[in-house]
Amino acid sequence: MQLVESGGGLVQPGGSLRLSCAASGRADYKRVMGWFRQVPGKEREFVSTIAWAGTIKYYADSVKGRFAISRDNSKNTVDLQMNNLNPEDTAVYYCANGCINYGGGRWECEYWGQGTQVTVSS
Repeated sequence: MQLVESGGGLVQPGGSLRLSCAASGRADYKRVMGWFRQVPGKEREFVSTIAWAGTIKYYADSVKGRFAISRDNSKNTVDLQMNNLNPEDTAVYYCANGCINYGGGRWECEYWGQGTQVTVSS
């Protein structure tokens, strides 16, 4: 499976961005997909995940109420709408597929995209 992210860029604090991830290739698409992010010198962290049916969604506390995840299974895409962005949201954002929750905030995913840079700065 290949995952390609798009939609990153530079935005001012308080602004919005919408990230999109397109999946292709031979794989089981009926799996949990999600978004993670990483800043230099830190471990990659969980942002949000969504189940195949789209009815079960999880968010990191730091993004609750500001970010919204969605997926279109007819197009094999998953989006992340990010609102009210702040400089602490600056990171490389990665799309992932085949994610499993091991508890304690720990997720492991089978497939990863290359990432897209999001920079929040005035």
